Amino acid sequence: TMVAAMLGRAKGLIDDATMAEYVEAIDNIPSLVKSVLEQKDKIVSLCGSFRFAQSFLYLGRGYNYPVALEGALKLKEISYIHAEGYAAAEMKHGPIALIDKFMPVVIIAPSSDPTYLKIVSNIEEVLARGGSVIAITEEGNHDLDDKCEEVIYVPTTLEFLMPLLAVIPLQLMSYYIADLRKCNVDQPRNLAKSVTVE
Repeated sequence: TMVAAMLGRAKGLIDDATMAEYVEAIDNIPSLVKSVLEQKDKIVSLCGSFRFAQSFLYLGRGYNYPVALEGALKLKEISYIHAEGYAAAEMKHGPIALIDKFMPVVIIAPSSDPTYLKIVSNIEEVLARGGSVIAITEEGNHDLDDKCEEVIYVPTTLEFLMPLLAVIPLQLMSYYIADLRKCNVDQPRNLAKSVTVE
């Protein structure tokens, strides 16, 4: 992130004031990560019921699409639950047919995202099909409290830094779901920690 900001500054695409804002926001990330990690008890609690799910769907838009992919990958790697990550805009092209009350849908939904209203529309489509929604959004955004079964809050930061915070609850969910299912999180089956053979 710093390299990209420095390249933008070198090319004249980022002015001094914006660069200072970026540096300050990046400098604050460790303390923001700590505050997300302090939500461990809430995340453990919600994992208690979701550990019985057979499949999960993860949705994100823009910067948060790779977060959805990472959340799904981590869940399937260590808990052996089928999980798929999708760009939320693609939900209508296949995944929507799978949604029912037994399939939790994790949606990364920061209100600072320029496509936030479309994300809320995705949430409403999941709910219309009886789906259960776990939303990740910023502190102070209570738009989703009445819509979603669970809402996990992360601190507010710049839009391009949000994935650094939004991914943490997903990784913790994967860990605690796997632990509750008595999976060995340190040595997942069929998963090589390093590639030694071609």
